[in-house]
Amino acid sequence: MSTEMKSENRRWTAKRKSALVLDIFKGKTTVSEASRTYDLSPSEIEGWIEEATGGMENALRAKPHDIREQYERKVNDLQEAYGEAMLEIRARKKLQSLLDEEEK
Repeated sequence: MSTEMKSENRRWTAKRKSALVLDIFKGKTTVSEASRTYDLSPSEIEGWIEEATGGMENALRAKPHDIREQYERKVNDLQEAYGEAMLEIRARKKLQSLLDEEEK
């Protein structure tokens, strides 16, 4: 993928993302250059790089992990973190209401 390619009204498909990430890996462009050229945030491009790196690691394993299994694990981790956060919020609200009652 050439950095001269204009991104006007073009969707960032997986193919385009991978071509851009490959250009960065090969040193043909940098994250900051790509960010300016394609009007993307550096964090968005860095996210694509992380995803690509994770995909490469998985592809090179002796027993690649199933993509579905990876996503399910990630979803479970996020659900667990959400549940913990909700419990903490409820506990803080209960504590605050007890403190408010005590002040009266």
